[in-house]
Amino acid sequence: MLRRGQGVALWRQIEQEIAADIAAGRFAGGEKLPTEPALAERFQVNRHTLRRAMAALAEQGLVRIEQGRGSFVQEHVIDYKIGRRTRFSEIISAQHRQPAGRLLRAYETEPDETAAAELGLRKGELCIYLESLSEADGQPMSIGSSFFPARRFPELIPVYAETGSITKAMEHHGVGDYRRKVTRVTAVLPEAEEAVLLRQASNRPVLLIESLNVDGKDVPVQFARSRFAADRTQLVFET
Repeated sequence: MLRRGQGVALWRQIEQEIAADIAAGRFAGGEKLPTEPALAERFQVNRHTLRRAMAALAEQGLVRIEQGRGSFVQEHVIDYKIGRRTRFSEIISAQHRQPAGRLLRAYETEPDETAAAELGLRKGELCIYLESLSEADGQPMSIGSSFFPARRFPELIPVYAETGSITKAMEHHGVGDYRRKVTRVTAVLPEAEEAVLLRQASNRPVLLIESLNVDGKDVPVQFARSRFAADRTQLVFET
């Protein structure tokens, strides 16, 4: 209940009450807040007053306002450490979050020019293509597209489908460990399907990470492109 005429501006009281709701967990990270009309009716104020309160919440980093979509509770940012040994499940679990993944596509195909060059494949050589959605506590974090030399990993698709683990699929083929050799990061706009899968607006950039992993003999085993939701991820490079 707002206290009128007691020296505290109405918009400030609204800001404090919504912030308290978020802190108490009444609105979860990533959840869409009620619409402007609904909030204006709840607090019995005009939209100008309400918008000032929402702007203040956005300045604090508690909510994000997306044009045409509404206001959302800002998610907790995950520190995603990139080093010589980068494993999604280990990184997420270390932050007391629950990692999960869902296979989107898997098939044998000819790689694109960049993937072929990174993996050192000759013209006509095939690769295994995997595309998956990775999550933390049920919140989508990234979409990964990976290429593997088909000749070296002939059973990668069924093993990955059974285990959900690239590391275990590689171990099945005799690659006991692998390390990150190259990492490139750029900001790009997501494709329409990617925005839907990541549950974000199509006009908000994602972090595109291109990476090359090699085995113990420095032979390329995986070239990947991962699109991370930028507002949920902070990249941390270990040196």
